[in-house]
Amino acid sequence: MNNEWHSDQELDEVFAQLCQSKAEEFHLIGYEHVTAEEIWDCVSNKYAKKGMPQLHQVVNDILSLKATSFMNYMTMAAFKGSPFG
Repeated sequence: MNNEWHSDQELDEVFAQLCQSKAEEFHLIGYEHVTAEEIWDCVSNKYAKKGMPQLHQVVNDILSLKATSFMNYMTMAAFKGSPFG
C-alpha cells in the first residue's frame, strides 16, 4: 500500500471526510447543528501559531475531539465575534 499523498487536494478531502464523520458523531449525541467546517475550524485553530503538525497528529486531533472541547472553542469564538454558522 502506498502511503504517499499525491496532492494537497487529496489530503484536504481526507480531512473533510474525517471532520464530517466527527460532525455526524456529534449529531448522534445531540449536537445536531455542528458542521464539518466548524470541526475543522476548531481543530486547525491550535495550529495557527505552530503550523500544521504531522498527518497522524491531525487525524488524531480530529478523531479524539470531545464535544466539551468543541463547545468551549465555539463559545470563545462567539465571544471574539467570529462567525461560525
